[in-house]
Order: sequence, then C-alpha cells, then structure tokens
Amino acid sequence: MQLSIVTALSVASVAQAWVTPMGSSARASTSLNAKVYYSTSTGNTETIAGYISEAAGYDVEDIGDADDGDITGGDSFIMGAPTWHTGEEEKRSGTSWDDWLYDNLPNLDLKGKKVAIFGCGDQESYADYYCDAAGELYDKFTEAGATIYGRTSTDGYDHEASKAEVDGKFVGLMCDEDNQYDDSEPRAKAWVAQLKEEGFF
Repeated sequence: MQLSIVTALSVASVAQAWVTPMGSSARASTSLNAKVYYSTSTGNTETIAGYISEAAGYDVEDIGDADDGDITGGDSFIMGAPTWHTGEEEKRSGTSWDDWLYDNLPNLDLKGKKVAIFGCGDQESYADYYCDAAGELYDKFTEAGATIYGRTSTDGYDHEASKAEVDGKFVGLMCDEDNQYDDSEPRAKAWVAQLKEEGFF
C-alpha cells in the first residue's frame, strides 16, 4: 500500500513538471502576438508608446521596422502616430506610417485582428487638426478589416476640430505632450484599463 502511494505521488509530480513549462510557454507565445507600434517625429509619440507599453506589458517597435508577417500573424496591436502634415487628406503623420499605410497595409488581411489607436497632437498651435493622423490610422485599419477598440471621450481637451473624432468620440487615446504632458501617463494607464474591460487583451 505504501509503495502504491509513493508511485502515485511520483506520477503526479511528473505530470505537474510537464504542465508548468507548457503554461509558461503559452504565456510567452501570447505576448509575442501583441505589440505597440508607433512612429515619431519629435519623440513625443515614442514617449506615449512607452507609457502604454509599461501599462499593457507589450513590446514596442517602430512601424518602419515592422515585419508584415508579424502583423498578420498577431492577435492584437496598439498603433500610434503623431500629426505632422496638418490639413492633408492622407499621409498626415510625417513618419514611416505615411508609406506603410498605403504601400504595406492594403496587402494585409486584418480581419479578426484587434487594433487600438493612439495619437499625439498640439491643441494650441494646431487646434483645427488635433491628432488628425490617428483618424487616418482608424480609417485605414478599418478598411483592412480590423476591429477598433478603445474609443475615448473628448472631455478635458481644448481643440477646435479633429479627424480622430468619430460620432462624438475620439477613435482612441489622444495625448498632447506640448500642452498637457502631465495628463499623458495617467491617460495612458486609464486607457489600458479601459481596453482590458473591453476585452482587448
């Protein structure tokens, strides 16, 4: 009887030894299927990407360095761009996004992919074009079949107009590192919490 108990415990230990690494591997695999992509002109968008990355636990990469296979093979992505070419109808960011959105993205099938968008802009100097490039990301990723998460209220912002507004809400997280830099990190943390509630993660 004693021998049977020892044998059973030994078998249970072996089974547990196999279960634990598989669980770790699954977590590592999941983290590889999600990332924060951004591009920046002045460094502000990179700063916001860092806040989001820290809160979400995602790696960060410039979209100009991204492999298309990582995008199509992934599950969920957080995408961020600044607005540089104000008033333009396309290629508004002045970064690697301008070519990627029009040369790479049309060739990718993103049906079933989860995308959350953030943008950077200057409400005082460019009040009529605040975070317009984020609106361009929204349009292009929607066209590619992605599902957009993380719309936010326009309360607390001071701008006249934005192409990143759809049906009275921002299409994602908008930040102003020039005039509201103290709000950026708290906004990023609150947004990541919102995304969790929406089932993005």
